[in-house]
Amino acid sequence: MSTFEKISIKEKIGYALGDGAANIAWRGVATFLFIFYTDVFGLSPVTVGVLMLVARFSDGISDVLMGIIGDRTTSKYGKFRPWILWTAIPLAAILSLLFTSPDLGETGKIVYAYVTYIFFTLIYTANNVPYGALMAVMTGDDKERTSLGSYRMVGAFGGGMLVQGALLFLVAYYGNVDPTIAIDQLDDDTYKVVVSTHTDVENVNIKTEDGIALFTWDDSQMVTGENTPTHGKSFSMQANQDYAFIVNGEPNLSKDKITIIDQKQGYSNAMYLMSVFLAILMFLTFYTTKERIQPPKEQKNNLKQDFKDLIANKPWLVLLVIGLLFNVYNSIKQGIVIIYFTHYLNDQLLGASFLIGLMVASVLGAMATAPLGNRLGKRNLFIYALLFSGGVNALLFFCGPDDITAIFTIGIISEFAAAIFPTLFFAMLGDAADYSEFKNGRRATGLIYSAGSFATKFGGGIAGAIIGMILGAFHYSGQDADSIQGAIPGIIMLMSWVPALITVLAAGLMFLYPLTQKKLDEITLELKERRLQE
Repeated sequence: MSTFEKISIKEKIGYALGDGAANIAWRGVATFLFIFYTDVFGLSPVTVGVLMLVARFSDGISDVLMGIIGDRTTSKYGKFRPWILWTAIPLAAILSLLFTSPDLGETGKIVYAYVTYIFFTLIYTANNVPYGALMAVMTGDDKERTSLGSYRMVGAFGGGMLVQGALLFLVAYYGNVDPTIAIDQLDDDTYKVVVSTHTDVENVNIKTEDGIALFTWDDSQMVTGENTPTHGKSFSMQANQDYAFIVNGEPNLSKDKITIIDQKQGYSNAMYLMSVFLAILMFLTFYTTKERIQPPKEQKNNLKQDFKDLIANKPWLVLLVIGLLFNVYNSIKQGIVIIYFTHYLNDQLLGASFLIGLMVASVLGAMATAPLGNRLGKRNLFIYALLFSGGVNALLFFCGPDDITAIFTIGIISEFAAAIFPTLFFAMLGDAADYSEFKNGRRATGLIYSAGSFATKFGGGIAGAIIGMILGAFHYSGQDADSIQGAIPGIIMLMSWVPALITVLAAGLMFLYPLTQKKLDEITLELKERRLQE
């Protein structure tokens, strides 16, 4: 077929479903695994932090290895599609195992967490690197690839919206322990709350529906340990025993606003259901897509030459750094949102609404990328989107805790432009693969696309370190009200101008990217002629 033949809407949607599935796993783990490990599985935060750091060390190596393996895969399904089929059920299974809490000793739990988390990162890589590379071999038309990238990101944001929007409701549904609740009002916004249940529950979490009120154990209930006011308490319940709390900070508190969730059962069953959806979506991607672009017929496997071509590929090198930076930008914004809404706006539930609003804006931004890219060129659009998103986001610095409309408006407008980054990025990696074939007569698509997975994982890690360092500099502690107030300037910095600085740096580096639209058109025409002659 001609490399300029249009890809059907059905195939584009099928491809997009794969990133929807991947984001059920990736965003599910990024958003909920830390709290599952600490509050449900019983690991210390330090243990979890070390675990995630250790697992990251293997990521860069596994990403590159998977790119090499994908390029050398030969099957009747192609090079990259079969990996989507082969990893669908293993990825769903390991995601389920991550959120399973077996009854083990302390050492056994740590070993279980290490084994399942490292296997998750490896299986995710085996799925996601070939999935990303598949885009570059579905079409040889760079404009059609940009359109495909838009569909992909709509799928990605849709999967993220599904897991972030629905999971906590599923946790509440599956984790409902049907408690007995008694409330006595002590003051305008202070209450004594006594709860009990008819069965033993290993780990429950009590909080208010809005997540605003602070809980302390009633003095008679406390025997040892600190009794710091927090927005919720996690504890074990024995059947028919009363557990008493002093709750303040929310007026008009009633029984129906108190939630008590069996986190172990809730998280596990909710993620089992999500895993089923993940596998189904992966199968649909496999069955609806097709590989069309093959390496030149005379190309021989030569790993040394592949790496030599990669290091000499200037578009790829620029994209590697840019991808790392925009993932740092996006991850800082995502990572600080709940802290910002909980401690600066004092409304945690509003933070969840804000995240859903950002997801909607992300879908619209991804849909707008293809027409804007065709009009402005991918390189120019990337620069404009970086500066616009960061500049708008910096305006949050001037918003007070009551400026809700302004905060939502600024956040949504900034996120619309931010959604353009990943949409363009993965399409541009395909352009870098074309450039390598154009320049060297060789193609290593999987190896080139390993940069996408690498940038996503390491960008998130760097963002977490930046958030931790800045909050640490302001002596932030989520368990201490005084330290929270003292850290408000740091929280505002992280929500506004700190990520904006990263977009300025990334935009400056993007000027080094050599593939203008004129150059891409030249490459596309030349490669089409070569393929017609084979």
